[in-house]
Amino acid sequence: MTSRLLAVCFDAGQPLRLARFWGGVLGWEVAADTGGGVVLVPGDDTGFGVRFVASQEPKAEQNRMHFDLTSTSLEDQRRTVDGALGLGGRHIDVGQRPEEGHVVLADPEGNEFCVIEPGNNFLADCGFVGALACDGSQEVGYFWSEALGWPLVWDQDQETAIRSPHGGPKITWGGPPVAPRVGRVRVRFELDVPVGGDPEAEVDRLLSLGATRLGTGPGEGEGECGRVVLADPDGNEFSVLTSC
Repeated sequence: MTSRLLAVCFDAGQPLRLARFWGGVLGWEVAADTGGGVVLVPGDDTGFGVRFVASQEPKAEQNRMHFDLTSTSLEDQRRTVDGALGLGGRHIDVGQRPEEGHVVLADPEGNEFCVIEPGNNFLADCGFVGALACDGSQEVGYFWSEALGWPLVWDQDQETAIRSPHGGPKITWGGPPVAPRVGRVRVRFELDVPVGGDPEAEVDRLLSLGATRLGTGPGEGEGECGRVVLADPDGNEFSVLTSC
């Protein structure tokens, strides 16, 4: 029984403020979760939530993972950009070229995301959250395909992408070179095991696929659900909930 992608988890200096920003951008409901963080509940077919947990560690590098939001027209793209700026986002330069049609923004705590131009064929059949675009190797794309049971929908020139059989966003990895990590991974996957599954057996399966065990504990804060913290083959931390 494979893990389920429960949420994309953000470290945040002000979790509620960041949740309200992303809730406004995505049009998702903001709610407290049982672990003491703040969670966004998807109002579409995305299939996973977004969770924000308190952290005092400052952002030290460009995130290895960011959202790509889609547009149906240039007007729609401008509306998304203007809405994000009005909520506290800002334009940033990550080396994008002037002729590229996407707009690169950052949320109030500096987490990068892109608003993709209309007519992007790769994301044509995806919803508003078109993709989670990741800096990562071909190997890690293969790992996550097996870990989540999501088929590969792209595998060329060491670039990979997977997608849930039920639709929703793609998760993409751009291939080498993978930038070296500095500090804690601030945006990461949080998995759980479907009802009736064995969390410890699932952890063993993930280890057999190439994950590394980093630790076991109550989580990021007091009252958190029990979890096992692992790293994927590129060294990115993720967690598997074992109890709640």
